[in-house]
Order: sequence, then C-alpha cells, then structure tokens
Amino acid sequence: MTTKKIIGIVLLAIIGFGFVKPEPAALPEIKVSPNKRYFTVNNNQPFFWLGDTGWLLFSKLKRDEAEKYLETRRQQGFNVIQVMVIHDIKEVNAYGDSALVSSNLAKPKVTTGNNPENAAEYDYWDHIDWIADRAAAKGIYMALVPVWGSVVKAKASHINAENAKVYANFLAERYKNRSNIIWMNGGDISGSECTDVWNAIGATLRQQNPEKLITYHPRGRTQSSTWFHNENWLDFNCFQSGHRTYAQDTSKKDLKYGEDNWKYVNVDYNKTPVKPTLDAEPSYEKIPYGLHDVTLPRWKAADVRRYGYWSVFAGACGYTYGNNDVMQMHKPSDKMSAYGSKEYWYQSINDPGAKQMVYLKQLMLSRPYFERVPDQSLVAGKQGTRYNYLLATRGDKYAFIYTYTGKNFAVNTAKLSGSKVKASWFNPRNGQITGGTIMAKSKTLNFNPPGNPANGNDWVLILDSI
Repeated sequence: MTTKKIIGIVLLAIIGFGFVKPEPAALPEIKVSPNKRYFTVNNNQPFFWLGDTGWLLFSKLKRDEAEKYLETRRQQGFNVIQVMVIHDIKEVNAYGDSALVSSNLAKPKVTTGNNPENAAEYDYWDHIDWIADRAAAKGIYMALVPVWGSVVKAKASHINAENAKVYANFLAERYKNRSNIIWMNGGDISGSECTDVWNAIGATLRQQNPEKLITYHPRGRTQSSTWFHNENWLDFNCFQSGHRTYAQDTSKKDLKYGEDNWKYVNVDYNKTPVKPTLDAEPSYEKIPYGLHDVTLPRWKAADVRRYGYWSVFAGACGYTYGNNDVMQMHKPSDKMSAYGSKEYWYQSINDPGAKQMVYLKQLMLSRPYFERVPDQSLVAGKQGTRYNYLLATRGDKYAFIYTYTGKNFAVNTAKLSGSKVKASWFNPRNGQITGGTIMAKSKTLNFNPPGNPANGNDWVLILDSI
C-alpha cells in the first residue's frame, strides 16, 4: 500500500470519528468527599456536579447527533449527563434497535459484535456503549437511570424485584469497567411505589458495582432521602424541586416548599448519616409553568440560575440544569412534542441558561471548596421570603451571598477571619466580577447590588478576608 493511501485511510478515520467505535477513556471514579458533603476525584480534588438532563439521548439521537450534543455540553462546562436507559418498555432507538426481547426487562436484546458499520452487529446496547465512551473521552460522566419509574409502575405485574435484579445484574456486568458511569435509580416516581423494585436494583448495583456512585431520582416536589436515606446502596441524595410555581404547589401529600428548593437541601443536610445532596430536576428552561398547560408562561434563564445558586449555597454538592427541547431531544422528524416544545434540541442547546451554568461551577471552585458551609447568620436583619430570600455560604476566609432581586441587604462579617474584607460583585449572567472595595469588618455592613431591584437582577456578593 502506498504512503498516500495510508495517509488517506488515517484521515478518513479521523474525519469519520463519529462512526468508529471509540476506545473507552478511563476517567477517575467520583467519590464522596471525606466530610461526606461533596464529591472528589483524583485523590481529594473537588468535583462540582454540573449536570444536564439529556433524558432521551440514547433513544433519540444517532451517533453524529450524540457527538454534537456531547461536544457542545463539554464546551459549556457540563460534566454529568442524566439519561434514561429505558424510557419505554418497547424502547427502540434511532436506528430501529429494540432494547428488550418481547418487552421483557430481564431479557436485554443483544447481538454478537459491536461494529457501528454493521447493522446486524450494532444493537441498542452497543449504541449506549458508544455514547458513554464518547462522553468519557470528553471528560463527561453519565448518570444512567436503568428504567424510568412510569415503566415500572405501568407494568407492575410484569416488572418485579426478581426480574429487576436480573436486569440490574446485566447492567452492572456490562458497565463495570466504565469509570464514567453513575447509577441513578428510580426515575420521576415516589419511592413508596414499587419500593421492592428500587431496592432490588439498588442493592444489586451496589453488590456488583461497589465502586460506582448510586442515587435515586424521585418525583416532583419530593426527595430520595424520604425513603432511601438509610439504604446502604444510596451514596447521595437527589431531589426534584420540579416545574411548578408557588401558586401551583397545592398537592396535599407533597412537601410545601414551593419554589424554595433550598429547603430540600436543608432537610438532607441535617440528616444522619451525612450524605451529599443536589437538585437533580428543577424547573427547565422554556418549559411551561407546571408542565402541562402550554398556554402558561415558561421558565427562563433567570429562573434556572435562581434554583442553582439557591440550592448550592444552601449546601448542595452540585446542580442539574434542564431544557424543555433538549431533555426530550425534539427533532424535525418527531410527529409530536411534549410540554409544548417548539424548537429543536440543536437550537435550544445554546439557550442562555445553559451557557450561564458554568459560571456557578467556576465560582464554587474559585475558593477552598471542602471547607464551605451554608451559613445564614451572615445575613443581618431580615432574610426575605420567596424571590427576596438571600442565601449565604462561606469558608474560613470568604463568603458568598446570593440575591435574586438585587435589593439592598446587610451582612454580618463576624465569622470571617481578619480585620478587613474585600467586597466584590459577581454577575451570574456573564461570570464577571466587579468592585473590589476594601472595608473594615463590622457587625453590619450594608450593600447595594448593581442595577435596579427586579426579579432576575441577581448578584453574588463576594467577601474575602484581608
């Protein structure tokens, strides 16, 4: 073979990377930090969970589309993708491959071989492998939901603890050597429903994949700790603060927290044993208030920022963003869309809220991470309610106070070391820092955020000890 032909083959392989089975990249396993509040990698380096709900990634996108999605999210700073393995008992992916044999959870449909160029070899599970490996190559972890809650609930007579255990064993064996896999049990369902199935899946994954993190994704306005906090298989808690407004929070059996997602963090933060927690599904950008009535207003970038800063400053170990069009991978070929989705995933992937999430991660990693604690005593006087509520967190030599409305507020700096502090303003919309005024510490210091007070004029006051 001539040198010219060899070069041509190499270039073809590079250009066509989306259609060549990648070698799995070995990412460091995520661990719970020594203080049990946060995550760590590489021998106690901080890992801030910045997730995206790409729920239908495996079933809706082909390889070239998945590559575009993952690369965009990588560039935007996301490091975890939450995705359903099986969303429907009759699940079929974009290539027409079925996940299961005869809709039997205990019988995944697999073929011999995994060549993407050979349709007879490349099956539903090979496609998941390919995407997971592409994610690993980009430094992205995959939080896999084995089977969505509605599937288990609807097929309760056909899906039980016994075949759920068989299925979980299959998953654990298949993904045991992929270090970028996190298990997210459940899937938008109360832990009081089909509890034996969730415990069977969780316990089996724990036994077979002892090194991988496991959590539970609950229904809206609930948290995993209500049912599974003391289960040995649950490493960290998740809650779904959900998509409703304060006015829509009328369910008698749900906690009455409304949009105050920081309250879920408070509950989990005070439980023992200590475990990390995060908001795994807040209101999605561009989804209607309450999901179902598409004539209602839609959540915007300012709202997803508020949920993020509120929950993280309250003590969460990270945050998961979501977008209405992206989470369902809405495509032109779809016969219909859910929740009034009007645009396509590849358009909405660059919406303002998605681009702004990285600033939260950057801020949290800009100061000593593991010493950080929530501390509302930093707020002097009234803390406000609902959208006016101030959230405060600090380390030994720094403090962050978040305001969603940009109203004047007062701060007690007594817990910060040193005799002086430097005050700066962090803009969650662009990540820029302004100010830098040095002042003497005082029991009460008054601050006036930039701009006029209004919902969405959000700022973070940064105080650094001098």
